[in-house]
Amino acid sequence: MIYENILFDVSEGIATITMNRNDTRNALSWAMANDISDALDRLGAARVLVIAGAGKGFCSGGDMSSSAPEGLGFGEMLYNGITTAVNPMLMKLHDLDIPVIAAVNGAAAGAGAPLALSADFVIAGSSAFFYFAFPNVGLALDAGASWLMPRLVGLARASEALMLAERIPAAKAAEWGMIHKVVADDALAAETRALAQRLAAGPTQSFALIRHALHTGSTGTYPAALATEAKAQAIAGNSRDCAEAVSAFLEKRAPQFIGT
Repeated sequence: MIYENILFDVSEGIATITMNRNDTRNALSWAMANDISDALDRLGAARVLVIAGAGKGFCSGGDMSSSAPEGLGFGEMLYNGITTAVNPMLMKLHDLDIPVIAAVNGAAAGAGAPLALSADFVIAGSSAFFYFAFPNVGLALDAGASWLMPRLVGLARASEALMLAERIPAAKAAEWGMIHKVVADDALAAETRALAQRLAAGPTQSFALIRHALHTGSTGTYPAALATEAKAQAIAGNSRDCAEAVSAFLEKRAPQFIGT
């Protein structure tokens, strides 16, 4: 499938969505959100997803060049685009049954910051930064920023990031616990590929169950988390990958996971 705003590839169990609008530093337009959403429906047998940005930055935020149709206010235009394009795309990302990696180069600004942080693993180049610029242009929050940041860094730091709207360099983001790791800029692609290959070779069903359990555990009650874990273990315990791991342990060899 060829898209206007993204590049999409699936090979060797790794799906890659690359935002590809160099003229806007990969601004997240409604059309780009729809392209990403469509690609998320076409992952097929992929066992891991990588999200990246082409060129000099990951994503510069919402496309501020968008104009409201005649008779519709800018705020109403934003509401319509967020609720019909951005939010459905983010829910698809949230509900995936495979791990997600974000490879952040340059700026992850505005909506681009929470988009990156929606991944299970965020790898950032050393010159990358996260920039919740919303109040600097008189806007509130979107793309899940209000949900993600308090859970990642706590309310005090979330308030600092989201209200003061100052750049958060990659090293500071790692210190705060926002992201998985920081690597040299020229090592970003290789580090991302290595992690993607590791995850693609792992027990995919186990990863899916862990991913969904983490979502339940971070938002629900302790009893709900325990119940979710028990149900997940029942499913995982009957998987072919679990059986393979047990056999490999008894035979003193490395397991060969097939993802089921």
